[in-house]
Amino acid sequence: MFIGIAGGSGAGKTTVASRITEGVSDVRVLPLDNYYRDRSMLSPEERVRVNYDHPDAFDWPLVRDHLDALEDGEAIEMPQYDFENHVRTDETIDVQPGSVIVIEGILALYDDAVRERLGLQLYVETDADVRVLRRIRRDVEERDRDLSGVIDQYLSTVKPMHERFVRPTKRHADLIVPEGANDTAVELLRERIQAAV
Repeated sequence: MFIGIAGGSGAGKTTVASRITEGVSDVRVLPLDNYYRDRSMLSPEERVRVNYDHPDAFDWPLVRDHLDALEDGEAIEMPQYDFENHVRTDETIDVQPGSVIVIEGILALYDDAVRERLGLQLYVETDADVRVLRRIRRDVEERDRDLSGVIDQYLSTVKPMHERFVRPTKRHADLIVPEGANDTAVELLRERIQAAV
């Protein structure tokens, strides 16, 4: 079973993915953030200026190839991304096929070919103020970014790209999960997933 979980930056997609698959054996999670296109050929200054919230920032052919391989029972080598330097690392993670494959990220429901592979499409909708505060905390504490840079990026790319590309994908969702990990929605989704595997 393939599940796509989309929503704005800081909406709670990772938390929802974790909670709805809790207790389900054989789950694999593919964070879309790992599939940013490799930018190592650009200078560090050029990499900082890339719009990472635009659909073109992602390596969609690789995402599709990896979903196809997992569906065919083949293992994949999922790329790892260095968010501080904006490049793919040399390391990968070996991902074996599983009974449930979750792809989660801001644009998990954007690509037509990816959506065709999904048996369940979710959109996590969380208040914009909550999302921006979560993003600031994550980027400063976990990704070692400076506060002013995070705020500048939010205003220049994250917010406008959310309005232009992320939020419109909500229309593809089978279910909209309100306010992140909503207990009722999580329990219903967990029951549906357990029944399907």
